[in-house]
Amino acid sequence: MIRQVHVRKTELTDASFAELAEGDLAEGAVRLQIESFSVTANNITYAVVGDGFGYWNFFPAPDGLGIVPMWGHAKVIESKCPDIAVGERVYGYLPMATHLDVAPGSISASGFVDMTDYRQPMSPIYNQYSRLDADPEHDPSRENERMIFGPLFKTGFLIEYFMRGESWFGADRVILTSASSKTALGLGAVAKQHSPEVKRIGLTSTGNVDFVECTGLYDEVLSYEDVGSLTSSPSVTVDFAGNARLLGKLHNHLADNLKYSCLVGATHIEERGDGLGAGHELPGPTPTLFFAPDHAVALFKEEGPQAAGQQIAESWHYFLAAVGDTVEIERKQGIEAAREVYLEMVQGKVDPTKGIVIEFAS
Repeated sequence: MIRQVHVRKTELTDASFAELAEGDLAEGAVRLQIESFSVTANNITYAVVGDGFGYWNFFPAPDGLGIVPMWGHAKVIESKCPDIAVGERVYGYLPMATHLDVAPGSISASGFVDMTDYRQPMSPIYNQYSRLDADPEHDPSRENERMIFGPLFKTGFLIEYFMRGESWFGADRVILTSASSKTALGLGAVAKQHSPEVKRIGLTSTGNVDFVECTGLYDEVLSYEDVGSLTSSPSVTVDFAGNARLLGKLHNHLADNLKYSCLVGATHIEERGDGLGAGHELPGPTPTLFFAPDHAVALFKEEGPQAAGQQIAESWHYFLAAVGDTVEIERKQGIEAAREVYLEMVQGKVDPTKGIVIEFAS
């Protein structure tokens, strides 16, 4: 029996269980039994903008309902694909459920792509599954950290790759808002590793200044109240906070010294509050939304799958060594716990210093 959690798209706090018969496995397909996944704010973003960005389309549900995507691990329990063996373990995009059938294509030693028809219109980056036996990112002792940090870290990696490819738009420093967030920490780590000549300035709330400084990833850390003390120098901003007032303050303070304004997160500019998309013009460059999947496709096209994967893996291990132990991991068991954690998360009731992993009995 397959169990899924169905969320009402118009009321995200309405989440119920559904049970489906497993049915016969299609020719060429593989049945995955989900072993574990993390539930983070990233997953809530998938739900909030599910229709606009197609996140509800990865795992079909009845009309009006959706299945929230998760990042995690699964085991092959049945295979009608000669190149994928029963017992193999994979990492990738999974539903909030107990099982998933995939149709492997573009199979290599390190992974495959799910070619199921309904997933093809979406970004291919979400359809890739890593085969753990030959995955350079995989560390058996760090599987929980990969689920919690991995997707957000990769966004940070892609931002640095994009900025470096543009020679940082002529800037000599990058200013990151919400500097304590996992994605900002990822960008900070990769920039320190690959672009050490660019000064990294982290902006955060007063209560987080000490924590952000202790990561060692930033050259300077300021509270939001101290934005006005920033010296005048060619800069790029990367906004993870989504606070239009703060972004407006940065634009007005830096003015002509702001060379590029990057918005990160799956929300439209118009939805980021007064000051953006509301008829108010900001000095400097127009804030530009960074959509990670498009940049991931560009990375793999420019570098090739093997080289790109190796670069990500090297930076990932560097990042883990720097901040992998900063989050307390809390393990919970079963699909019932997944629903409960999701509801707590969507209502903002989960401590952000904790990383929650859902595990399933094999």
